Amino acid sequence: MINEKIKEIREIVSDSEVVIGFSGGEDSSLVAALSKIALGKEKVVLATIDWGIFSYEKSRKIVRDFSKLLGLKHVFLDGNCKQKNVWKHGPSCNSCTKFVKLKILREFSNSRLIMTGANSYDSWGKTGLKVFGGVYAPLQDLSKEEIRAMIDHLGLKIEKIGESGKREGCKLKHLLKPLINCEYHGNAAAKSNEILLENLNGRFKEAFVKIIGPLSKNIAVIYTEPPLDENILEKVKKEISNLNEIDDVIAFQKGMKIKVVASKPIYRNFDARKNIEFYIGLPGEYEWIESKNTKLRTFQVVEIPPFVG
Repeated sequence: MINEKIKEIREIVSDSEVVIGFSGGEDSSLVAALSKIALGKEKVVLATIDWGIFSYEKSRKIVRDFSKLLGLKHVFLDGNCKQKNVWKHGPSCNSCTKFVKLKILREFSNSRLIMTGANSYDSWGKTGLKVFGGVYAPLQDLSKEEIRAMIDHLGLKIEKIGESGKREGCKLKHLLKPLINCEYHGNAAAKSNEILLENLNGRFKEAFVKIIGPLSKNIAVIYTEPPLDENILEKVKKEISNLNEIDDVIAFQKGMKIKVVASKPIYRNFDARKNIEFYIGLPGEYEWIESKNTKLRTFQVVEIPPFVG
């Protein structure tokens, strides 16, 4: 499988230089390693978009260390607060990828082919297009199991940030409502998740703080799997509640109800709702409400009522 991918990369890229959208996660790290073997390190540039307050400090160290280990050229590209125009209409990682991330990468690439770690696990991979619009996704037809088997075979040591087994990198994905005020809404997601990460003392399948509530109130919802030790949880709750941007803190329990307001197209599409529930990542009972707000293009988690067990 590795040999087939190396051959494919050589055939598609030919003798050109490529720019890899590099987050430091499993997928983009594998693409970087395969591209180095296929093209030589002189033809590969790793480009990491720095999202300012929404980038984990630990992730910056991870991408620097991995780039140095492979001996590949690496640059940080400024993406600070450029997501606001997308997120002001509600959470949308897909739109952010298409209209912010790819735009920044295209401006930097200067017509060079852009490579990504998109695969069958994510929305880009589900398009079925391996090469599209100057972007090449060599892992597009692979499952997570196949990707991890290739990583293991190549002996790649990929350090994880620790927040999720699904997706890492940008803290803005934990803001489950429109980004209207970057200092208020944005800092709530950025600061609270950094606090949680600083207090983790082991590997977690999931560990994040979701910011929900009406626009006038930021409610921090802490969730980890496995659950945090009670003493650590209380410490995290106290530190997060002390933030000026946070109005209330909840420790999420499995089975809690999650009230979601959604735009008409999403509310009336069962598959879209299921995808969003997976994206939110809270294992509870979802109650969906159709929004009358025409400015909301996606969804907003407005409430998690007290748990009644």
